[in-house]
Amino acid sequence: MAKTPYKDRDDIRKINAQWRKLTGLHSREEWSEAVVRAATAAEIAANFAIREEFKKRGDFSVECVNDLLMLANGLQGKIDRLLSPLVKGSPAEAEVRALKQAMQTINRDRNAIVHQGEFRNADEARATIEVARTFIEGLVRIYRRKFRLKEKS
Repeated sequence: MAKTPYKDRDDIRKINAQWRKLTGLHSREEWSEAVVRAATAAEIAANFAIREEFKKRGDFSVECVNDLLMLANGLQGKIDRLLSPLVKGSPAEAEVRALKQAMQTINRDRNAIVHQGEFRNADEARATIEVARTFIEGLVRIYRRKFRLKEKS
């Protein structure tokens, strides 16, 4: 059976693909790139949560939601400008708020690598990846209670 092209996968499958990729990168001592992949997986998890919230609220076109995701610009923008206002007053509000510190750590570490050219060692990368795991699993579990990131076999 042919593998589904990445662009045609849903957000959950994209998150898992990013996670499998980062575990391979980390094992090959490409620690900084592993952190960037962890941040990418976190941003896709935010996309997933935002799409789920829009589904609850009506019949928004895929194009409309995609445009909003692009305008939000990055993990912090998606959480602060879209998801937080969408969950305000709902049971998910406290769960999203509890994940903000993790989001800030992921965003800071990713930006230091991508925008300042910093590098990470194995321990630093592992720490950020674990923060990303907490963020991703915590966020996705708001909508899919049994979600767990799949490890590379």
